[in-house]
Amino acid sequence: MQFDFFPSRTLTLYLAKLFIVRILAVLVMLVLVLLALDLLGSTGKILEPEGNGQAEILRYAGLRVPQLISRFLPYSVLLATLITLVTLNQNSEVVAMKAAGLSAHQVLSPLLLTAAVLSVVSFGFNERIVTRANASLKAWDAADYGPIPQANGTRANVYITDGTNILSAASLTGSGETIALTNVTWDARGPGGIVTQQIRASRATYAAPGWQLEDARLFEVGGVQIQELGTHVVGEKLTPAQIDLQSVDTDGQGFWELYETIGALEAAGRRTSELRAKWWHRISGPLSAFLMPLLGSIAAFGLARSGQLFIRAVIGMALGFAYFVVDNAALAMGSFGGYPPFLAAWAPFFLFFLVGETVLIRTEE
Repeated sequence: MQFDFFPSRTLTLYLAKLFIVRILAVLVMLVLVLLALDLLGSTGKILEPEGNGQAEILRYAGLRVPQLISRFLPYSVLLATLITLVTLNQNSEVVAMKAAGLSAHQVLSPLLLTAAVLSVVSFGFNERIVTRANASLKAWDAADYGPIPQANGTRANVYITDGTNILSAASLTGSGETIALTNVTWDARGPGGIVTQQIRASRATYAAPGWQLEDARLFEVGGVQIQELGTHVVGEKLTPAQIDLQSVDTDGQGFWELYETIGALEAAGRRTSELRAKWWHRISGPLSAFLMPLLGSIAAFGLARSGQLFIRAVIGMALGFAYFVVDNAALAMGSFGGYPPFLAAWAPFFLFFLVGETVLIRTEE
């Protein structure tokens, strides 16, 4: 009987290599299929602006690939776990390892180690590449896939409230008093939140006080009238600091940058439970890959000739997908204050870790 957590070096390398090759194969397959489907629906919109062509389609694909990799890596680990363990079981390799005195945890340890390394790599990949791709793609989409203002800190889909009124913009560039908004809409609302006037403009800059709209057009909702205003000032109570705080793009910020943003919002007295939950999920999300070998381990044990191998594989897949459902539901509950942020991000991980351990121990017995 071996008391080491890992089996022999040769067996560990064999299982880890087998596992990582299948993860990469499944991930490439998923990314290519999903990217092709995405391009079928997005290519027309990308080619609408004059001058856009194949280069812009490739650019879009280059920005979408990191997002797809980040999102579907845990699914790839789950499917690779089932493929690997079912193959080992069918070839009686699991039986040979058990006969050599290895426990169920020792059989799974190379897969768990590989998944843990992938979780760390996924965290770094999200911080260095995915966040930048998110910010770039959002800004490009806000510009309808046309030219993007060459400025630092470009953010998309800005939405700011001024009492009952709303100022929204497709994109924001700059910071402080140099902020520039593009494709701006000002909704003046009356009693009951009903929009009475709407002003649209191509651009807005800080006028100290207020925001100066350029090429503004007024729409009277009640009279169905359109009036050319030219230059017009709105939102005199809105300051650049308020817009900086309310136009936070969490998907485009790194782990520590988001932490500083949450601190600034809390200092300003803003509600941050949604951002806190997403911040904690920056760690628990990549770690979901570590859970997949544990949840899919039921496919490894039990005799293949008993005819229940397919059922075991289905149960393993069901456990894995149940985790993603519960994780998304908990994160949604944390976003509107139903769960504390820490609990929303980490409760599904620890719950399914215990479920996986329980299933593994009961299966081994």
